Amino acid sequence: MEERKLEEIAFHDKLRDGAYEQRWSPEAEARVAHEPVWANFKYYSIEQNSIDLMRKWLLENCRGSVILDYCCGNGDESLFVARNGAKKVVGIDISPLSIQNCNERAAAENLQDTVSFKAMDAEAMEFDDNTFDFMMEYGVLHHLDLHKGMAELARVLKPGGCMVCTETLGHNILIKTYRRRTPELRTAWEAEHILTKESFDIIKQYFGRIEMHFFHLFALGAVPFRHTPFFPVILGALRLIDSVLLKIPGLRWQAWQVVFKLSEPRKTR
Repeated sequence: MEERKLEEIAFHDKLRDGAYEQRWSPEAEARVAHEPVWANFKYYSIEQNSIDLMRKWLLENCRGSVILDYCCGNGDESLFVARNGAKKVVGIDISPLSIQNCNERAAAENLQDTVSFKAMDAEAMEFDDNTFDFMMEYGVLHHLDLHKGMAELARVLKPGGCMVCTETLGHNILIKTYRRRTPELRTAWEAEHILTKESFDIIKQYFGRIEMHFFHLFALGAVPFRHTPFFPVILGALRLIDSVLLKIPGLRWQAWQVVFKLSEPRKTR
C-alpha cells in the first residue's frame, strides 16, 4: 500500500479512537477538548445549514435505494439513510477503527440488516460496475487522488444515479493561512489537495452534471460566540449576509464549504 494511504490510516485511526462524534455540539466539543487532533472542531459549530441541504438531498434519494457511503468515517450518514428508508447501505473507509465504530453503532440501533461496513481502498473499490443507486461523501475527496477516486465513483454508480458531496475549499487566504499554521490537524496529502476551481474541472471529466451551493464565509465570525446566548442571533445574521454574497460568482469561491450533487456518470471503461 502507498505510503500516503498508510499515513491516512494512522491519522484517522487516531482521530476516531474513542470518539464517535462527527457533528458538533457543545457536549461533543467538550468530550474531545483534550485531544489536540480535534482542535478545529469548533469551526463545525456553524455548519448546520450546509448539513441541512446535504440531508435534504439524502432524504430525497435514499428511500428504496442501494447506497454507498464513500469513506464513511464513523457512519453518521450511513445510519441516517438506513433509518430513513434505504434498501441497503454499504459504508467503506480506509480506517479499520472507523469500521469498528460503525459496526458498533449499527448494532446499537439494530440496523445490521440494512447497513454494512468494510475497510476498503476508495481508489480501487471491490464493487461491480453500476452497483449503487445513490452515493454520498463528506470531506473525503481531498484525501484522494481525484482522478482515481472520480473514475471509481463513476464506475460503480448506476447511469441514472447521483452522488451528494460536501467539501472544503482552498481559495480563502485566511483559511489557507490557518491550515499552514496547523499542519498537525491533517495529513500532508490532505493539506495539498483541498478542492479548488481546478478540482472541479477534473470532476467534470467523470460526471456530466454538477449542482453546487456555497456556504460559510462571514458565518465563521460567529465561532467565538458558540458558547454564549448570542450565538444563534449572530450566526443567523452572518448566514443572511453569506446567502447574498455567496451567490456572486467570483466571491463564492472564498467560502469554506461547498455542497454539491453529481449526476450523469461518465464511464471510463
